[in-house]
This record gives sequence, C-alpha cells and structure tokens, in this order.
Amino acid sequence: MMNLYEVARFLEAHDNYDILTHAYPDGDTLGSGFALCLALRQIGKKARVITTGVPTKFAYLQKNIEEEGFTSETVVSVDVAADSLLGSNMDKYIGKVDLCIDHHGSNTFTAKEKFVDKYAAANCEILYKLFLRMHINFTKDIADCLYTGISTDTGCFRYTNTTAETMRVAASLMDFGCNTAYINKAMFETKSKNKIQLERAVYDSMTYCADGRCAIIYTTLDMLKKLNTGDDEMEGLASIPRQIEGVLIGITMREKEGGFFKISVRTNNNINASDFCSQFGGGGHPAAAGCSIEGDLETVKTTLEKAAEKFLS
Repeated sequence: MMNLYEVARFLEAHDNYDILTHAYPDGDTLGSGFALCLALRQIGKKARVITTGVPTKFAYLQKNIEEEGFTSETVVSVDVAADSLLGSNMDKYIGKVDLCIDHHGSNTFTAKEKFVDKYAAANCEILYKLFLRMHINFTKDIADCLYTGISTDTGCFRYTNTTAETMRVAASLMDFGCNTAYINKAMFETKSKNKIQLERAVYDSMTYCADGRCAIIYTTLDMLKKLNTGDDEMEGLASIPRQIEGVLIGITMREKEGGFFKISVRTNNNINASDFCSQFGGGGHPAAAGCSIEGDLETVKTTLEKAAEKFLS
C-alpha cells in the first residue's frame, strides 16, 4: 500500500493516463476523475477520463476538458472498490490497473499499487490532499470537481461520514472560487418532472420487514420505461428508505439488464451496511454500501427481507 507522498511521485513520474470511474457514475467518481485529469494536464501530462457516461446534471464537470488522443501507458482508477464495479466498457482494464485511489475500507480492487483511506468522507477529499503534495494550482474547475464529490458523498455534509477535516477541505475549495451555490442547487434542490414521477412510484413500492426496522424500495425496467426515465434520474433514491423513523436498514433495489438487481443499502444507528452487503459479495462504507443479486423482483426482495430479519435479530 502506497502512502500519499508515494502516490504523488508516481503520478509525476508516469504519463498518458486513462482514468477509470465506476459504473453508474456518481459525483465522487466523476469529480475525482475530472479533477485528476485537470491536475495531470496542468503538470504536462496527457490524461483522459474513461466512464460509462456523464449524467446531464454533472455535465459542468467536463466543460473545459477537451478530448485528447494518445496511446494509454498508465491506468488509474478513482473511487472504484471492486473489479465488478467497473463499467462494461472497461473489461479490458481488469488486472491492468497501475494505481487505485479509493476511500472504501472494503476495497478488493485488483491493482498493482493502491492508496485507500477509509476515513476520508469522499475520494475527492483524498485528491485534495494529494494535489497539495503535487503543488497543483487549485483552479475554479478543479475546485468545482472536488467539491462536487465531497458534497454528494456526504449528502451536503449531513451524513455521519462528514468530519471536521471534511468541512475544512470544503471551506478551502470555496476560497479557490468553487461555485458552491450552483453545485448545491443542482445536486440537492433541482429535480426534473420525470424524477418527481419516479420518486412517487418508488414511494408506492415501499414495504417493511423486520418489525418495521427495514424498509425496501425498488425500481424495475418496466417502471423506468413507462416513466421514460434513465439512470441519470436515479441519484438520491437510496436515501429515501433510511429517512423513515424507526428504520435501521434502508434498501433500494434497481433492476438492471441481464436478470439482476443492483442493491444500495443505507443504515442508521451504527448498523454496518458494508457487513450486510458482504453477504452477497458486495461492500462499501459502514453507513452506505452496495451489492448485486441475480433473480426476479420477488425472489431478490424475499432474499433481502430474510437477510435483514436475520441481521437485525
């Protein structure tokens, strides 16, 4: 395992970077990817971000990043905790990643070198400290990228992973010109009409188990088709079941092509979400984790209900 100083020296010594983000990209993996791309280009390196797509709400992160053509020599992953979390367009990179930078304590990703800080609230918090060691000039674009990752992974600083250090980093990014008002509004206060319809359907899907201590919501491919809703509208749904009074485990099921469900788990009262998801080959953070389970809606839902009842017994 590398230390942060060694990561800085590694990045300065290599070139021609492919930066990998995880599937169904969120603010932290995209913010990390584009911030690192900008930082590497600033010190004269060639770099590009490899992603399965950038949801519309995050388009501002790449507005000043032009495409570069080059032959990849160095592969870096950001905010990717396991090989299975890479997008389908990144299969060729499995086993060929030179450096993994992550903040998931459950990290099992295959990489030649790693830096994992499980105490960082977001991967972008790690990159902030890394850029200080690399003497990167914190431009407004870099600050916007880093703030996006930190704010989204902490629920605008409401989640239990938020630390005093997290707040200090965010304050520093404001000093560097980060447009916090725009980002906070775009991430937390703006919803499309389709998103409102989707949330209504999700609330209607909600069921309880384990004496009301577990709440489960779901989306199916048919639901998304009827509502004309894409993956870019899924952000934030996982927080819904955890908000209910008395719920210790909130589970969100998302049906995906290929006969499986992507599971997101959010917990309260020190219930370990990562331990819960590890039963199904997943992992993450103590209060937020995920996994995938094959099967139809009722089969997967029953499996999760039984697991929740046993976990909370």
